[in-house]
Amino acid sequence: MSAFEFRYMTVADIDDIFKIEMISFTTPWSKEAFYNELTQNRFAKYIVIQHEEGLVGYCGVWIVVDEAHITNIAILPEYRGKKLGETLLIKIMDEARQLGATSMTLEVRVTNMVAQNLYRKLGFQNGAIRKKYYTDKQEDALVMWVKL
Repeated sequence: MSAFEFRYMTVADIDDIFKIEMISFTTPWSKEAFYNELTQNRFAKYIVIQHEEGLVGYCGVWIVVDEAHITNIAILPEYRGKKLGETLLIKIMDEARQLGATSMTLEVRVTNMVAQNLYRKLGFQNGAIRKKYYTDKQEDALVMWVKL
């Protein structure tokens, strides 16, 4: 994976990140939301994957005291299945650990078995169900946790 570089997201990345967001999610975040995350939210950290053709993925986390919460993670469809999401998640877990987090949580659609399998591979365990968390289809979210 030498052609891929992992680095912190900058404001200059927002247009590319928004394109990934639009392709990846039925209820995407706005450009303004990402701008606010990078400029206003002191708890937020975002890592992007840079490739020769541009950005191919990103992951965000909020780190509050000793708890980290994944906000979003996405990889362009043509780059999925190459372990980039796994590598990115490991990097964000390491970042959270270095910043003092002892646990990490995230929400995932109950129907997204591919993502759930990745999270379980990295030690996440099932927690609660958030009913109708995803408003586009009134779908439940599975809350998953891992000790860092």
